[in-house]
Amino acid sequence: MAESSPTAAGASASINSNAADHPIYVDGFQGTPAEIERQWYEKVYVGRGDRMAQLTLRAVLMGTILGGILSLTNLYIGLKAGWGFGVAITACIVSYATWNALLKLRLARTPMTILENNCMQSTASAAGYSTGATLVSAFSAYVMINNQSMPFWQMMAWVFVLAVLGVTMAIPMKRQMINTEQLRFPTGTASAVTLQTLYSEGKKAAKSARALTIGAVAAAISQFWMDGLQLISAKLAPFTLGSLVERANTAVIGPVWMGRTVFFVWDPIFIAGGALMGLRAGASMLLGGTLCWAVFVPLMQANGTITGSSFREIVQWTLWGGVSCMVTSGILAFALQWRSIVAAMGSMGRMFRRGRNVSAAESVMERIETPMSWFFIGQGLALIAVCWLGKVTLGLPVWESALAVIITFFLALVACRVTGETDTTPIGAMGKVTQLLFGALNPGNMNINLMSANITSSAAMASADLLTDLKSGYLLGANPRKQFLAQFAGIFMGTLASVAAFRVLVPNAAALGGDQFPAPAAQAWRAVAVALSKGLDALEPVKLWSIAIGGAVGILLVLLPRWFPKQQNWIPSPAAMGLAWTFHWYYGMLFCLGAVIARLLEKKNPKLSEAYTWPVASGIIAGGSLMGVLIIFWENGPEMLRQFLGG
Repeated sequence: MAESSPTAAGASASINSNAADHPIYVDGFQGTPAEIERQWYEKVYVGRGDRMAQLTLRAVLMGTILGGILSLTNLYIGLKAGWGFGVAITACIVSYATWNALLKLRLARTPMTILENNCMQSTASAAGYSTGATLVSAFSAYVMINNQSMPFWQMMAWVFVLAVLGVTMAIPMKRQMINTEQLRFPTGTASAVTLQTLYSEGKKAAKSARALTIGAVAAAISQFWMDGLQLISAKLAPFTLGSLVERANTAVIGPVWMGRTVFFVWDPIFIAGGALMGLRAGASMLLGGTLCWAVFVPLMQANGTITGSSFREIVQWTLWGGVSCMVTSGILAFALQWRSIVAAMGSMGRMFRRGRNVSAAESVMERIETPMSWFFIGQGLALIAVCWLGKVTLGLPVWESALAVIITFFLALVACRVTGETDTTPIGAMGKVTQLLFGALNPGNMNINLMSANITSSAAMASADLLTDLKSGYLLGANPRKQFLAQFAGIFMGTLASVAAFRVLVPNAAALGGDQFPAPAAQAWRAVAVALSKGLDALEPVKLWSIAIGGAVGILLVLLPRWFPKQQNWIPSPAAMGLAWTFHWYYGMLFCLGAVIARLLEKKNPKLSEAYTWPVASGIIAGGSLMGVLIIFWENGPEMLRQFLGG
């Protein structure tokens, strides 16, 4: 059968990895499903997956440690800006550099193979990204609504069980979406290419690792100068970066008036985030934030509608328009993916027909693919656990918990296909669909509304994350069963690290919704739950108009790119624009600044941009976030620990 040209990986093989002599078939293969799998087995798997070390103790331990650390960065930036960043590529670079350093120090005997590093990134991704994703949304909204946190063991149980539900849910999807249909899963493809480059071009790998380290150290120093200097001595407070920036605000913008809604803050984390998210999203945040904080809020303050001056008081008025924009745009964009929905439903039967009357070639694949029995065992145990947790923690009827799991499977199926095609997992839209359904089933019960939607979002995120990592392994010739086990292993550390850190960072409801942690994602979930429980009639007229206008804008911004495809890069992103109405103006300004810098660098020097944008930005996010977490622990550690142990 004809096949597309592979991506060349380099001229020379790297340390016993056989990286360069195994091309990456980015465009996949052609033929029947059996022929496609045979070609992959013969051209990609043989010589790598059947010979090379993969699921080793050192790979899992490295992934566990890196994932646990990186989970803190996503938790921190998620509570700050409601935005999450994948950790797989960062973990690959850090792991490669760390292991090479251990080799040079003779603390390690042999280099880590490319497939060990691939298993490591699966473990790190599960620990650092997929397990704690809804802590910054559903669980934070729960804290804000109930004015208290969920007991520690209950939160641990929910996060772990939903991760297991999502990971095992992806088992039947993998072979259909990745093997047969060969969906792109762009981040998974990028991770595979990154690993191939690291192992094929040693000098380039060393430069990437050095750039990541420099970015992390610089951001950590900046963050400490910003918020930590006064912890050494109160006399140093006037010399902190925060104090210097505030003086500049007063000089440029003027003294504080009515809470002054537009001002500058130096935080390189968000500049780096803007470099990764792109110019359209960054510019949309700046536009949305300016309309909110420089136009809407001053007008409402001037006519006496908004009387408070703190961010916590003002955002209770601004979030309605922003949330409405995100909800309507998310659900409409999801509905417009009807071809993906139809394809997902059509492929469902084929997912479960495998294993019957298989040929000799297919039986070879059966031995390396994750068994379907694991799917049924995992789903059965997770279903029982979800029903029990729902009954014990929320009083949720067993049939409603079971219904939430069933609905989750179909929504996760669609979410994973959308991820494979667009690299965007619509967990917001998935959660809102479930919220609307359970809002009708249990009107007035906000906790059930939140946690039922949390089931869908958490499971969909875990499923999409696993498939993204399995795509990377597929391109590199990894054993999918071993990679699944590596991903599953990361759930344990991810649950422990993210939940424990969340309980320390958010000891009570007062920690959320303010200047330190605006928690925009939680604001959105909370707003939908409140609206569904109390009804729109209970809201003030300004909030009702905000919902109507925001919803209309969200719909329009989804339709405009379809009507004017050539101008779509100039049309604002409704998700980014709506999000800007839930956090400070300067967040959008910094995101946009980072996006502009990245675009200018890309235009002026594409090679330099390709080599350094991702590692430098990833290092800044990791270093700044970790220092921010450490400063909070340092400043409030004893009290946080007391409340944590008391919870």
